[in-house]
Amino acid sequence: MDAAKLSLYPFLTQAAEHVAHMDLSIDDIITSKALVGGLPRSRASSRVIQSILGAIEKDDTKPDIAELLSYPIARILVSCLDDAFLIRRYALAEAKFANTRMQKEDDYETLLEIGRDFNINASITDKGFQIHFTDYIRGAAGMRALNWKLVNRRLTSGFVNITKEEYARLLQEGIRVRIFNSLPLDVPEPFCIALQEYLEEIKTCLEHSKKELGEEGFGEMEPGSFPPCIKHLLSSAQGGVNLAHSARFALTSFLLNIELSVDQIIQLFNVSPDFNEEMTRYQVEHIAGGTGTTYKPPACNTMITYGNCLGKDELCRTIGHPLEYYRKKKKVTSSEPGPGTGEPPSSTQEQT
Repeated sequence: MDAAKLSLYPFLTQAAEHVAHMDLSIDDIITSKALVGGLPRSRASSRVIQSILGAIEKDDTKPDIAELLSYPIARILVSCLDDAFLIRRYALAEAKFANTRMQKEDDYETLLEIGRDFNINASITDKGFQIHFTDYIRGAAGMRALNWKLVNRRLTSGFVNITKEEYARLLQEGIRVRIFNSLPLDVPEPFCIALQEYLEEIKTCLEHSKKELGEEGFGEMEPGSFPPCIKHLLSSAQGGVNLAHSARFALTSFLLNIELSVDQIIQLFNVSPDFNEEMTRYQVEHIAGGTGTTYKPPACNTMITYGNCLGKDELCRTIGHPLEYYRKKKKVTSSEPGPGTGEPPSSTQEQT
């Protein structure tokens, strides 16, 4: 690939090799104002900030070299802050950004080359691509939608036929995992100091985003009183983790039962790798009683069965339901009399 193409896919091994052969030191890339007028650093900062806000946007105002160099600088910025929430957000946003470009890619050979960088050997067909089922399973391991299950795919001589859109989605997952697993980098302190002005701006955005998704996003609710299992699921959802169906149901039903709105809950899930607003709204409204039945979250025993009971503390040992934990914890931490600690209203139905 040429430099212009590599600037579109800077996560590739070939892109890293191209930068390495540019006869530029890391110090030059980070500190030199003569290098493309400092544009790589400002673009790197915007990549990270946009990832926090939800999506990295295309910037045609920057030359290809600035776009290409902004990627390693962005990784350095993320590593300097070394925040787990930021790392998950950034990895997902970069992967989704790459997906938008791959969806528009007319050169299928380029898509094959990207796949080979992730050890996916594919071939072009009349309707898209064909890959071996082992590559398909590896790529779709993190997908939760039923249509990604191999049992729901037609297998022909060990190969699976997929569309261009599906192939790009598999690559997106590989990109996300590669970036996530490579961070944080071991960045020398002088480099972080040199980038301090950008780090301060990113840190401010990060803190605001966390606050917005945390206490402020819950109105009169008290996230500090959430049971450990719900805190873990909430943190994962806000960090862009693709939750299993049972975990998503548990989190959604809990938040609905403490009176969060459908729109507030949809906002929590909008950073999921497979986020689809229409489908998410349908699912949340269904749990909220859109079909006549309002669900309450699973009891603790059911949470244990599905592997969603995480971080159990002393209070957990005295209760049998996440909502009971929340009510007891609020009562303990509040100076005013709290609500009762019994089970949720009998008009609700629990998924077991």
